[in-house]
Amino acid sequence: MLEMRPDCERCGTDLPAESPGAFICSFECTFCTDCADELDDRCPNCGGELMDRPTRAKKLHEKYPPSTERKYKG
Repeated sequence: MLEMRPDCERCGTDLPAESPGAFICSFECTFCTDCADELDDRCPNCGGELMDRPTRAKKLHEKYPPSTERKYKG
């Protein structure tokens, strides 16, 4: 199951699990749309392709909670 990380690793933008606009690589490095575009859809950590992250319905958050661990180091 995907972690559904809560923020962009590059700029810190909030990326709620139930909202579109997040991109991930196969290691779940997570970036917002603007950063993914600037990175030419390549993960700067592993070089993998960044793909649209699926959304998780809010009604499933209690049973399958998204991650709260922020990755942005600012």
